[in-house]
Amino acid sequence: MADHQSLSKEIDQPEATRPDVQDLVASLPRRDGWSTTPLTLYNNYWLRSHMVAKFMLVRDNFKPRRDDVVLATHPKSGTTWLKSLAFTIFNRSRFTFANTPLLKSNPQLVVPFIGTTDGELDHLETLPSPRLLSTHLPLSLLPPAISTVGCKVVYLCREPKDSSVSRWHFENKIATGAPVSLDDAFHLFCQGVSPFGPFWDHYLEYWKESLARPHEVMFLRYEEIVSDPLKVVRKLATFLGVPFTEEEEESGVAEEIVSFCSFESLRNLDVNKTAAGVERAGGKLFLQGSALFRKGKVGDWVNHMSKDMGEAMDRLVQDKFKGSGLEF
Repeated sequence: MADHQSLSKEIDQPEATRPDVQDLVASLPRRDGWSTTPLTLYNNYWLRSHMVAKFMLVRDNFKPRRDDVVLATHPKSGTTWLKSLAFTIFNRSRFTFANTPLLKSNPQLVVPFIGTTDGELDHLETLPSPRLLSTHLPLSLLPPAISTVGCKVVYLCREPKDSSVSRWHFENKIATGAPVSLDDAFHLFCQGVSPFGPFWDHYLEYWKESLARPHEVMFLRYEEIVSDPLKVVRKLATFLGVPFTEEEEESGVAEEIVSFCSFESLRNLDVNKTAAGVERAGGKLFLQGSALFRKGKVGDWVNHMSKDMGEAMDRLVQDKFKGSGLEF
């Protein structure tokens, strides 16, 4: 199998459409099964096949800065919620609740992804510091400088049973073909064959990094935000270097952020009900805004999975995370 090292020798310019890059992508293992695009295995991670060439270029061409903040998430773990919270906390000196860009743009677009569209890496270079960025990529597919230049990373994951059910719903919501069954989705997820999977490797890469660099990498579980959003907001503000002042605490700014960025509040904004094909650097995100908001409930898996499926997933999680200290 071709690896990143061989790619580094072949690529000397960020052009995902180069024939040699496309040939390399075509040589990699590929799987169907989800109702949208096929997946391709690159450096032990399954990525949407049409995105592999772009992601291959990220490690060599994205240039992290010391004061960057990268929001890293495994898909269907609360990415939209984390983006809205971090953006509002990080930019509260620039925007009020009355003029925040979140009133006009989906949180997915307000915090740009790293290298998901043509020209996006070039666009990120033009952004002033400090930059608030996001990615679904595992740590091993990001530039090594992410771990050395001093930038901060906030990682968010979710209890795997809920995450797998959310993935199944999302895939069928955006599908253009026949829907995938819950049984098929469950087996693919448990095999590690899902976008940016295996989920266990994705979680563990960032978990271990957070243990090694706790002052630069914050590891969050979705369930923590649900159970005590105010605590997480204060924790995030401190980690991001913009802790709430005594005056802000007295005036309830943290509580306002929790309320404004709540699941229900975000879902009820007009932009998140109708936004689709929204322009972003280098291309468009062709996605109905409402597709990013379903229930957001902890434990919703019990309404879909059988008891046997739940127990099988628990055994898998116990096996994959054994000895790591990471628990759900």
